[in-house]
Amino acid sequence: MKRLSFGDRVFYFINYIILSFFLLVVSYPLIYIISCSFSSSSAVVSGRVFLWPVEPTLIGYTTIFENNRILVGFANSFIYAVSGTILGVAVTMLASYPLSRNDFILRKQIMFIFTFTMFFGGGLIPTYILIKKLGLIDTRAVMIIPGAVSVYNIIITRTYIKSNIPTELLDAARIDGCSDFQFFLRIVLPLSKTIMAVVALFYAVGIWNSYFNALIYLTRQQLYPLQIILREILIQNKVDAEMISKGRINVKDLAARQAIFELLKYSLIVVSSAPVFVIYPFIQKYFVKGIMIGSLKG
Repeated sequence: MKRLSFGDRVFYFINYIILSFFLLVVSYPLIYIISCSFSSSSAVVSGRVFLWPVEPTLIGYTTIFENNRILVGFANSFIYAVSGTILGVAVTMLASYPLSRNDFILRKQIMFIFTFTMFFGGGLIPTYILIKKLGLIDTRAVMIIPGAVSVYNIIITRTYIKSNIPTELLDAARIDGCSDFQFFLRIVLPLSKTIMAVVALFYAVGIWNSYFNALIYLTRQQLYPLQIILREILIQNKVDAEMISKGRINVKDLAARQAIFELLKYSLIVVSSAPVFVIYPFIQKYFVKGIMIGSLKG
């Protein structure tokens, strides 16, 4: 092993100090939120939580999971995320591969149309009318189909395929009698696992955190995703000023509900973010490699 010079040691030491500082800045908000979620409501309201939980308790989580709809919300969000991710990755790959082929005559025109939709849209009301005409209102499909295609994901996937799968492979496959669809299934897909993992992460996180479509297009509570249910729990525990003015709630109850409300904010963040934190470490290596290759080359 080569011995480091004094200048190299100083350089690495300074780098470690700077990186440790940035690690602290990035990780502290997450640690603070988790600590608050396990602290008592009085400790959270009084601002006594700094790094570790104060007066540890699970009241925030028990309040959330006492609501029977939480499991329904988890199940719905899981269905939406898995189905939407599979459909999104499939459509993205099917669209990206032809657009990466130089012998595809209409690739520039189609890519222009895709890119155009990134900057211009019809707006909420025309979109709602379209969704209603398609019969998707109050169905599970409305949480999956409208967001099945991401132009950004198509762009990075197309760039990845074009940069990492040489045309010589296609020529060799054609000599062996391989059709375009067989080439896509047997060669392109196996060689695109990295970018597929990245795109899957994008779709899964986006669908899991999505609540606006459910807020607009769903009215049946049994179809609500987790985010909508958590939002309702938070609203139910929020104190209404009208209740105070009309004497429906006394000062003691007001203080208790306000404390619970503050505690629930942190517990809800942890509950809604936990699945993403569990999944991300398993595909983090693909994410870094795929996004760098797909965005820097071509």
